[in-house]
Amino acid sequence: MSMQDSMDIDTPVPLVPIKYVNNRVQFTIRRSSSAPDLGKKTREDYHSKKTGYIYESAMLAHVHPTEDHPEQPARILVIFQEMQAEGLITRARSIPFNPVLRREALLVHSEDHWNKVEQIAQMTRENILESVAYYEGLSLYVSPATTHAAKLSCGGVIEACRAVASGTIRNCFAIVRPPGHHAEPDEHMGFCFFNNCAVAARAMQVERKAKKVLILDWDVHHGNGTQKAFLDDPTVLYISLHRFDIYPGGQFGAVTSCGEGPGLGYSVNIAWPGGGMGDADYLYAFQKVVMPIAVEFAPDLVIVSAGFDAARGDDLGECDVTPAGYAHMTHMLSSLANGKLVVALEGGYNLDSIRNSAVAVMRVLMGEAPPYLLPMVASKAATETVYQTARVHARYWNNLNAPPLDARAIEDSPISTDIPTLLKEYRARQLYTHCELYRIPIADQELKSSFEGLALCSNDIMTARKMIFLIHNFGDLHIETLGEASCDIDLEKSYIMDASEQLVQWARRSGFSFIDLNVFFNASAYLASSKESRREAIALQRKMITYIWDNYVELLDDDCKVYLVAYAGASYPLSELFRSRDLTKRLAGVVQIVGQSQEPATLKHHSEAYDWFVKNSVIYTGFDPSDMATFSQRAGIGRAQSLSSNGGSIRGASVMQKCIPHLDELIKSGRPFGAPVPDAGVADLSGLSNGAAMYHIG
Repeated sequence: MSMQDSMDIDTPVPLVPIKYVNNRVQFTIRRSSSAPDLGKKTREDYHSKKTGYIYESAMLAHVHPTEDHPEQPARILVIFQEMQAEGLITRARSIPFNPVLRREALLVHSEDHWNKVEQIAQMTRENILESVAYYEGLSLYVSPATTHAAKLSCGGVIEACRAVASGTIRNCFAIVRPPGHHAEPDEHMGFCFFNNCAVAARAMQVERKAKKVLILDWDVHHGNGTQKAFLDDPTVLYISLHRFDIYPGGQFGAVTSCGEGPGLGYSVNIAWPGGGMGDADYLYAFQKVVMPIAVEFAPDLVIVSAGFDAARGDDLGECDVTPAGYAHMTHMLSSLANGKLVVALEGGYNLDSIRNSAVAVMRVLMGEAPPYLLPMVASKAATETVYQTARVHARYWNNLNAPPLDARAIEDSPISTDIPTLLKEYRARQLYTHCELYRIPIADQELKSSFEGLALCSNDIMTARKMIFLIHNFGDLHIETLGEASCDIDLEKSYIMDASEQLVQWARRSGFSFIDLNVFFNASAYLASSKESRREAIALQRKMITYIWDNYVELLDDDCKVYLVAYAGASYPLSELFRSRDLTKRLAGVVQIVGQSQEPATLKHHSEAYDWFVKNSVIYTGFDPSDMATFSQRAGIGRAQSLSSNGGSIRGASVMQKCIPHLDELIKSGRPFGAPVPDAGVADLSGLSNGAAMYHIG
């Protein structure tokens, strides 16, 4: 495809039926003879057009090998045809583009991921048919044309962003497929091969055309790949409005999934609890959360992951957003970044809905006012979701007006004591009384003021031949409120569940020494609105973990086996410890305990410890077993095992309680933690105290 070819496509292009010859696919794209000659247009007319579009008929050739599929070629064809019929194409500028380059894709994706997509082009018909079940497990289908279509789709969004960010055009609509927002840095999934918007955002930053990028994702499905690509990056703000109860599943798209490290607060998930959400709900979310955060962030470029599967009539999304609703959302986003806005197609599977919605968005891009809306009221489910989202993110963004607590107003009061301090003292007393764990003396004054009483150990840590080093947050809070209006806590029905005491009991009975480090140390640091305060808190966590490692664990005899256990929000501290120290020579294995609202630590492919970590780590999760297929395919996490036995997800405290017999059997077996588990049963540890410790807050 030449650069000129892509500029000449102003009419629909029919496909000649695909044929297989010598086990290789053959297809021909026949260009319409009625395509206008761009050379007849004056240069002045062409360059006066400030709205662009991306479209290439070769993307139609990505088709399912055996059946009709929702992600069908007609999705982009009907959009292009409708825009053409409405006269929008002739008023817009066709943007020439090329397939994504390897170096561009590797800004987000791993080299292994790039190679996987490249190899699809070499598959024979037999290879494709034999692999149907495998790809269906990833919610994908492939054909020999897939690789080229995926490269075009990603390259088109990059070029759209490049044209907008450089000022060549004001805004652009990228009519592309396959979509991209589910594609993770190391894996293709969910109809997606390359993460078009993520790669484009990073490319603009590398080319210094934009420092800060907002990716607004209104697809009805959570863009897990996009959030994962920028999880710890404060230069890319990812905001997603999606249904929480459908694909991709798990807790990554929950309201409480806010990012990690420096990126904390830059992942905003407005997670609808179910279907039926319409214009009033989406516009309410825009007014209360999306726009206040976006204005404060002040992006240089806005990219919309524009799935139209929340549109009225889409049976997969089962929501009720009208073309007018999409038009108003686009209009609000156009006020950001001096109007530099790129709309990139993601999902949307009802052809009428996707066609009408896309045209409504394109009209706004071209300067038309959005349609008039009748009075409307957001649903109770929507207002509650928006409130909870604002409540979580008020600690990160000053423009939100639903703060969880004004800690600055009370922290200096002589009559106030924060609940974490009370729980810290109670837990330290419990573990001393029942398990003989003692407070670790801390010489560093900065660490002492924050972590005193949060680092505990048994009295035999320097003499035992094996040790458990537990890094954790507080246990799971079960809070009952008296009502939505006040959100006051009903103390009689509120508990904290902490299964760590049961883990300590098992370890001490089994001859392990024990170090217990609670990394949640300062409530005001998390409740303050200052990002600098939160970053200082994260830096202190890192410093404390390395302090314990250097002054205690590293001094043990060489033949002492150390097992590192991370629980309840300790994934980032665990990653930081691996980043700052060589743990592979000292550790015998790593265990991560991940509840329904938590994410495990992963190591990057380039990490020297990557291979060791995958071989010697295990994750016990509370995810629904049906979500484990996708979870287990993530790179760099070791072996993953769900302990949810009856379907549905379970909390971290329950996972810790259930994992103890599995951990006992695994250590006794001597197998690497990442090795597959044999069918043999696990030990009966019923002699331990029944259940997790449950502390009554009231």
